[in-house]
Formats: sequence, structure tokens, C-alpha cells
Amino acid sequence: MKTIAILGSTGSIGTQTLEVVRANGDIRVAALSAGRNIALLEQQIREFRPRLACVWEEEDAKTLRTKLADLSVEILSGMEGLKAVAVCEEASILVTAVVGMIGIVPTIEAIKAGKDIALANKETLVTAGHLIMPLAARCGVKILPVDSEHSAIFQCLNGERQNKIDKILLTASGGPFRGRSYEKLKNVRVEDALKHPNWAMGQKITIDSASMVNKGLEVMEARWLFDVSLDQIQVVVQPQSIIHSMVQFADGAVIAQMGTPDMKLPIQYALYYPERRLLAGERLDFAKLGSITFEKPALDTFLGLSYAFEAARIGGSMPTVFNAANERAVSLFLHRQIGFTDIYAIIRDCMDHHTVISDPDVTQILDTEQSVYERIEARF
Repeated sequence: MKTIAILGSTGSIGTQTLEVVRANGDIRVAALSAGRNIALLEQQIREFRPRLACVWEEEDAKTLRTKLADLSVEILSGMEGLKAVAVCEEASILVTAVVGMIGIVPTIEAIKAGKDIALANKETLVTAGHLIMPLAARCGVKILPVDSEHSAIFQCLNGERQNKIDKILLTASGGPFRGRSYEKLKNVRVEDALKHPNWAMGQKITIDSASMVNKGLEVMEARWLFDVSLDQIQVVVQPQSIIHSMVQFADGAVIAQMGTPDMKLPIQYALYYPERRLLAGERLDFAKLGSITFEKPALDTFLGLSYAFEAARIGGSMPTVFNAANERAVSLFLHRQIGFTDIYAIIRDCMDHHTVISDPDVTQILDTEQSVYERIEARF
């Protein structure tokens, strides 16, 4: 019986993680956390009976305590609550499915407590990879990627760790606006950007996929996860989302991980690694598929991807600026306060006006995030 804790249990990855738990029956949930969706969290607590749960606002915690007075579950709030979930004694694996840089501190605490990390929170490595990966190595903790692309790379490297990686081929669907010009992106509506052709995801990551910022974040993450240089990472558009990523080795051989676009596969693989379990669902039918196609990403149109490479090459605190600027810009777009291409303009402005800290600690990372938010808020 495995025991897990989940940060962000009411989001897309969190709910799909609980679907995997429900389908297998031999995973116990020790702790859950959510933001403001206390109605769904209450349902999850009643079904999975964790010992501990956390919401962000204390007022929501009070409401939840009243609703769950018939159960013996401890309800906490805020960052202290998130850290308590992260280090929950019974859990051996922490699923970090929370969105945003709020996941960094709890993840660090979990690693220090010896928990393996099923990582779905991009921001953790994008902004603090230089701290997280050495810490995980010192603590003997496994970082198990849950992102579809990084899980694919992780699977391709099984049994190949002693062999030299020549290149990581990070695939992208191209999103709903593949083939459009930059001018046409200016008129994109929120509803259009939320219609991803292949994947069902939360709103923020769906917008990031439409802008291809998400792929830029994945490039930064892959650099830390697999200890490669940026020059060894190539983004390839694969519109069918059948090949989830590939690894090319020194001898020219390429290994690809393929499958239907279903996030439960990388989630289940991380939870049961190295075992592969039966996962119900659609299977690839190559006769029906017919062909798999590839394209170069349009870097002159989807500026977020080129800005991400730039931020990663500069390093230090610049990836934090890129991430924080995008996070706030996406929120403004979702609230219809800016246009789609304004996301790129905000990222560019924040990067251009930042003085880089070469080796930021956690406090400096979070301070940088706040300074970016303040700059954007002063303008909008």
C-alpha cells in the first residue's frame, strides 16, 4: 500500500491523480490541499479520508471545519498548512500539482523530509532548479516528472542512463493557433485560446499552451531534470500529440515515447515507478492514425518560446521574471483586461527592466516574483 499527499488536489492534475488512486485501490491518500474550491475538496475528503487537509484562506478553513465536523480530519490554512501537507509523516510521495511559485517552499520542505516528488509544478524547477536538484541528490529523493513530455523523456532514458544524450527532442502540439500569423493572434479571444485540440487541462496551462510559453517553461525544466545544456534541447511541433517526446543519443539512435494524449498515464507511471500498471482507456491504432507529422515551431509568431530560451540562457533570476510576468499576464488575459499578444509584451517589458541576480536563494526568488507583480500592477 502506497501512501501519498497531494498539493493542488482540486485542479486538473490533482483530480486525475485521484482518478488513478480510485482505479487502483492500493494507494492511500494521507493529505490533500486546495486553493478556494472547498466544495470539491470536501467531496474528496469524504471519499479518500485523509488525516490532513489544507486550504489557502483561513476563512475557508473555518467553513470546511464546520462542514467536516463529523470526520476526524485536521484542516489547516496558508503556507504553514501547505508545508504540513508536504511533510505529512505517513506519505512517501508528494504530488505537486499546485499551479504557481507557491509550490516551491512546500516542495523543498518535502525533499528535506525525504519524500519522493511526483512533479507537476513547472515553476519549482523553472525558478529554483539550481536549488532543487542538488537538494534532492543530497537527500536521496527521486524527482519523478508528471508532465507528459518530461515523463516521456524519463521513460526513454530508462536503461540508458550510462549512455550520452546528444539531444532531447521536446514535442509540442502547436496549440489551437498553429499556423496563424502574429497579426492574427492579436484578435484571439479567451474562448478561442481555451480550446486546446488534444489535451484537457486547467485554464492557465491551456493558455500557456496556446501561447507556447508552456513549451518554454518545459525547456527550462528539462534542462534541470536531465542535466543537459540548452543547446541539447530542440522543440519539435508534432500536431497529433502521439509522440510525447524523444531522446537522441550519441550514436544517432532516437528513442520516442508514444501514446494517446492522456495525463493519467504519466501520473500513474510516476506513482508506481518503475512498475507499469494496467491503465484503462484508448490505445493507439497505427493503421487508423496513418501518419505522424512534424514542423518547426514558429518562433517569430510565438514569442514566448524564444523569450524562454533567452531567459534560460541569461539564467539566475531571469527565469523567475519570465515565469512571474507570464503568470500575471495570463491572469489579466483570462479576465479580459489585455489582448493575447499583450502576454508577450508584458514578459518582454519585465525582462528588459530586470537586474539579474546570478544565484538567487528562495527569498530572492520570491522577492523577484513580487517585484514583477508590482511592476505589472502599476501598469494595469
